Amino acid sequence: MKKIILRFLKKHHIYIIIQTIFIFLNIYFATYPAKIIGSLIDLLYDIPANQSMIIQNIIYLLLVSIGLLLVRFPWRFLVTYHSRSLEKDMKNEIFKHFLKMKMSEIQEIKNGEIMSHLTKDVGEVRHAFYRLESYGTRIIATFLIGAITMAQGINLGLTAVTMLPIVITSYLIVKIKKYVETSFKISQEHYTELSEYVQESTDAIRTTKAYSQEGNQLKEFIKKNKQLKMANNAVDVHSTLLTTCINICFGLCYAIAILFGSKLVLENTITIGDFVAFNGYIALFVGPVSWLPSTISRFKRGQISYQRLDRFLALEKEKYLPLEQKAEADLKGDIKISHLSFHYPSHVEEVLEDINITIKQGKTLGIIGAVGSGKTTLANLLLHLYSVQDNMIYIGDKDINRIPIEVIRKNICYITQDNFLFSNTIEKNISLFRQGYSEKEIMKSTKEAMIYDEIQEMNNGIYTVIGERGVDLSGGQKQRIAVSRAFLNSSDIVIFDDTFSALDNKTEGRLLENIKKMTQNKTCIIISSRISDIKDADEIIVLEGGSIIERGIHQDLVEQRGSYYKFYQQQISQNNE
Repeated sequence: MKKIILRFLKKHHIYIIIQTIFIFLNIYFATYPAKIIGSLIDLLYDIPANQSMIIQNIIYLLLVSIGLLLVRFPWRFLVTYHSRSLEKDMKNEIFKHFLKMKMSEIQEIKNGEIMSHLTKDVGEVRHAFYRLESYGTRIIATFLIGAITMAQGINLGLTAVTMLPIVITSYLIVKIKKYVETSFKISQEHYTELSEYVQESTDAIRTTKAYSQEGNQLKEFIKKNKQLKMANNAVDVHSTLLTTCINICFGLCYAIAILFGSKLVLENTITIGDFVAFNGYIALFVGPVSWLPSTISRFKRGQISYQRLDRFLALEKEKYLPLEQKAEADLKGDIKISHLSFHYPSHVEEVLEDINITIKQGKTLGIIGAVGSGKTTLANLLLHLYSVQDNMIYIGDKDINRIPIEVIRKNICYITQDNFLFSNTIEKNISLFRQGYSEKEIMKSTKEAMIYDEIQEMNNGIYTVIGERGVDLSGGQKQRIAVSRAFLNSSDIVIFDDTFSALDNKTEGRLLENIKKMTQNKTCIIISSRISDIKDADEIIVLEGGSIIERGIHQDLVEQRGSYYKFYQQQISQNNE
């Protein structure tokens, strides 16, 4: 996070210096109206004799007002522009970091937390930066220029006594800030909890309705929302305490100025005009001191959000190795897995244990097993979504740890079991937003995936916008749109992970025939819980508890009458029913 801020400051430092100069000019010009009004009051004792001086001072007052207008707009624009630019840079870096994070790190973070980082935390840091740039600079400028002007232009003793309550109040504000920090931290935690709950509730809305759990969901939401309200109230109470201190402070300032100032006037130490001007100078401090608690509060809130973002950006990213040669951009050849054992970082138990597989280029491997047997984990490791030790996985005679991650994922087409679809056009979902594919190529892929006719019946064909997560489509349609990606992609390694579960037997059979033609010279892996998907594979392995318990071709495995045979018998019985 520190690097983002420093890079931003380096990029915009000239503009920050310019805006600071304008802010100081603004405060400098702001001291003149009180001084001019004070001079006018002294001149009013003899209007005929001082007529020209009175007119001259009125002209000065108009010029100062114009000057204030001219210097105010540039710094306000620059401050707002900078804060929004920082917000944009932070969001870009956070999202880029999220995309490059290791899967083991991503799994530990809830969606609501990520959304909280991109909205609440970034917003708090932006507001803190804005406050420091705008209010913080003006507070410093006012105290420097205002105090010097009061002391030199009016009376040093009067200035010192009047400034005393401001100094004491500033100290109290700094002391109270820790309560603001604590209450806001609690508020932020409750906000994150509520965001996570809303995210989960929206994802599970169908399940909620199916089981008539709307009432329980609402009760839990009301409970969490109430906790957030109470936490926010605590923040408001401490903020109000700060405001009360400020009001008392300026009440004392004006009281001292009137009492002590009146005495100085009676003693002819200062004039009536000086007395009026001095009270005008005090008014200059009302704004900066009143901004002080909100600025400190915003800074502390921004600091907490900054720390949260810093922890997020410290989460480990995948290591992207540089492409040394252009030839490395293509991965071809056999896949060899040797004595592979793996457990997830947050678990002790092995998910895969002593896996040994060789898949020749142009051949198809079928993988079957019960839920939790390690099928998808094996696919994730081939994509290097999780790290393995050296000499366990080879692709094209190269250790997977020596191949750049972007090369691996560019050359492996992985059709996942969740068939995730974006809220965009079908064309974008098939091409995955990559350029270079013609409409003809995309249409051809839909024909091979057995979804072409259904797409043609839609209002805008492949340019039809589908709902979030493909909510407008059936399970089979979503699967076939996802499979279209494999026919469009030129990758030499293709993995289908339980991709055909929602298809009827006829559609599934025709689709598998098309896949067989498409993968004639490619390395293909089909992961499934259905025998019909893998029975024609060149080799089939059966996973159980993370280990390979059987391997062979379909007919041999059926004849062995082991675990594969049990799957076979169960599915025959289901089909007969």
